[in-house]
Amino acid sequence: MSAAEGDEQVAESPNVDFTPVVSLPEVETRTLEEDEEEMFKIRARLFRYALECEPPEWKERGTGDVRMLTKEGRNVRLVMRREKTLKICANHYITKRMELRPNKGSDRAWVYTTMCDFADEERKVETLAIRFANSTNAQAFKAAFDKGLEIASKMADSEDEEEDDDEQNSEEEKQSEEQPDGAKDEKAVDEVAEKLKDVSVAEKEEDKAEPKAEEASKSEEQAS
Repeated sequence: MSAAEGDEQVAESPNVDFTPVVSLPEVETRTLEEDEEEMFKIRARLFRYALECEPPEWKERGTGDVRMLTKEGRNVRLVMRREKTLKICANHYITKRMELRPNKGSDRAWVYTTMCDFADEERKVETLAIRFANSTNAQAFKAAFDKGLEIASKMADSEDEEEDDDEQNSEEEKQSEEQPDGAKDEKAVDEVAEKLKDVSVAEKEEDKAEPKAEEASKSEEQAS
């Protein structure tokens, strides 16, 4: 580099501030998970058994926090989102017919089937496998899952009792609807009896009134 070139000063670039033409307000995004209470949360990796493949095989769905949510202690929901993208990879309720089975050859993974998973925004039957960092985390998940099964069982029993009550009430209503014919007949008989009673009373009053009219006419004739 020559001395002349070294003496040259490099012009400083001006600080340019670009102001956005349109200012957009911040929009709060709701997931509906804000209204639910978090019962359990732990990091895990989720797999699904892809029956559409030939032959069927396990495919990874994602890694992230698996959470169990409940609203007012009812209907425990399992939700899992992928890290970074936060895309849902599991979204289903824990029902009393679910069974958590240990994965063969591993003490830190579980397998179960859900009849109604909405991770893809449509109802699907899925067989899922969930794996944890260690057996301690796996056992913690099982304890929380069993708690969800207990709540689901109580809810199902309560709904069965309500259905039984509804069936009993409907049966009683049906019986009461079948009875009105006889009841109406008895009521009609009572109404007819009351009318006949009124008629007989009126006839007696007319019978009493006729002699009085005859006596009045006789007295008028004698007076004339």
